[in-house]
Amino acid sequence: MFAKLRLPFSSQARAPNAAQARAFRPKKNVITEDYDISKQVLGLGVNGKVLACTSKKTKERYALKVLRDVAKARREVDLHWRAGSHLNIVNIVDVYENKYSGNKCLLVVMECMEGGELFDRIQKRADQAFTEKEASVIMRQICSAVSYLHHLNIAHRDLKPENLLYKSKDLDSVLKLTDFGFAKEVTSTLQTPCYTPYYVAPEVLGPERYDMSCDMWSLGVIMYILLCGFPPFYSNCGAPISAGMKKRIRRGEYDFPNPEWNDVSKEAKDIIRSLLKTDPNDRMKIDEMIAHPWLTGKMDVPNVSLTAPRVLQEESEMWTDVQEEMSHALAEMRVDGDQVKKIKEMGELKNPILDRRAKKQQGKN
Repeated sequence: MFAKLRLPFSSQARAPNAAQARAFRPKKNVITEDYDISKQVLGLGVNGKVLACTSKKTKERYALKVLRDVAKARREVDLHWRAGSHLNIVNIVDVYENKYSGNKCLLVVMECMEGGELFDRIQKRADQAFTEKEASVIMRQICSAVSYLHHLNIAHRDLKPENLLYKSKDLDSVLKLTDFGFAKEVTSTLQTPCYTPYYVAPEVLGPERYDMSCDMWSLGVIMYILLCGFPPFYSNCGAPISAGMKKRIRRGEYDFPNPEWNDVSKEAKDIIRSLLKTDPNDRMKIDEMIAHPWLTGKMDVPNVSLTAPRVLQEESEMWTDVQEEMSHALAEMRVDGDQVKKIKEMGELKNPILDRRAKKQQGKN
């Protein structure tokens, strides 16, 4: 699926152009002069919904993100604008300052990602081979985007599969990072607990201060799921996050159970161990990760099929429920506040794989 993909592997894969090196300047004219806006909802970000739109001049299809024009939205757009020239980051085409539905809004026109979310695409391959070698190509693209952000002193703070989108449905399509709703420029340390439960680093749970290394933990979780199909940390009671799950995250308690991990290389497991270090100072840095032979192609990464597509497909209903509840929880989070509202419980999730894995952890709650 990804064998043909050959990408420049550098934090500077595409240097910022002159326009994006400066702060963005929203256009004041009415967006409908330039674009036809559809009612089709393409997705929901942390701070706003994404609609389909079409350029009147070129007839090209784009994604339009609608944000209430407040300080948090300005920060989101500014950081995304500055980073969006990178090959593996969704590019911003235009920004408008308009009234929308009676509110002063920022209307952000971005390239349209027609290929879908990372895990959705992989789970559709349940009847095909998906190998560790392909997983390394995927992680290589994600790491390239993260490296670029970290060299700009930007922490994304919401790395997760839903924010990793393919440009097209082509087999060799490029994977890109989006949604900068939690992103922040790191001038000192961070403290606000902004996160999606499955991917949150222990220090972000609070009250510790933290830095860009929180993104590296999230990379470790993504890589773990990519290689086996289920997360290293989860709630046994069915809620997006629980006291027991927080405790396991803080202690770094996870394992590599068989049979899913039988054929995964030692090198891949070592990278995950280096990323899921509870002490941020001990955690692998992005420059170390992109230099690892598992990602650079300097080692013979196994071409053995992984269980991830099958497991993701079997757990697809559970993932849908979890993602929906997380979206509700994230919508209630105050990105810049001193408190985060309590995440609502989902009720029991009835899934055989989750139940089987949960039984192995019951004694750890």
